[in-house]
Amino acid sequence: MSGNNGGERTNWRDLEAPTIAEFERLADEAFASLPASFRALCEGVVIRVEDFPTDDVLDALDAETPFDLLGLFQGIGRAQQGAVTHTGQMPNMVFLYRRPILDYWADNEETLGDLVTHVLVHEIGHHFGLSDDDMAEIEERAN
Repeated sequence: MSGNNGGERTNWRDLEAPTIAEFERLADEAFASLPASFRALCEGVVIRVEDFPTDDVLDALDAETPFDLLGLFQGIGRAQQGAVTHTGQMPNMVFLYRRPILDYWADNEETLGDLVTHVLVHEIGHHFGLSDDDMAEIEERAN
């Protein structure tokens, strides 16, 4: 069994799945590694980690199972924010769903950090109308 990480051997027997708090730290680190120009798109965005999407979210997106959704952006894009004054408006939020991300990670050859970065970039990027090529370049610059 390999588990080589830069010459150090990982003891997989002692590892546990990251908690929500650990996942939040991973998400914060992933966000901080993104290019400043991309982070500026989402000034004030709140990143939340939950185990699964709510039933309302799953119903609204016609998801078959709670594992179908890795993340979600909820809010108003910068282009729309100045058009109308909103009172009591919630902040823009990116939800990362820990259990579906871990399930996806277990079934693919991608590091957990790269996967979290990918979900963050895509949730924010699609909301702001970025192309897949634009998002791939942003992810590449984050590594």
